[in-house]
Amino acid sequence: MKKLMVLMTAAMISVVAHAQSVKEQIKVSGNCGMCAGKIEKAAKDAGAKKAHWDKDTKILSVTYNAGKTSNDAIQKKVADAGYDTEKYTADMEVYNKLHSCCQYENKRK
Repeated sequence: MKKLMVLMTAAMISVVAHAQSVKEQIKVSGNCGMCAGKIEKAAKDAGAKKAHWDKDTKILSVTYNAGKTSNDAIQKKVADAGYDTEKYTADMEVYNKLHSCCQYENKRK
């Protein structure tokens, strides 16, 4: 009986932990592999467990624990790194410091 209780408890913990894991896609402006590295690092700094930005589609795929971070926090951190997201616009001062190949076409220019 104790073994069954231990197994059931472990299964419930696994389900709860999995339920908090969120996978999402976020549109992020950028141009190149250097951008990919900076965008992915910013997402991970915001708490994403996994982050991959595709330079062709301009989509950042993230996996994160909803109890530790959020889509909003990830987008804010990416914008703080100089890259426009669906929700946030990068500060022009930060954008202007990006390498010239990373300066994507934006509406503010």
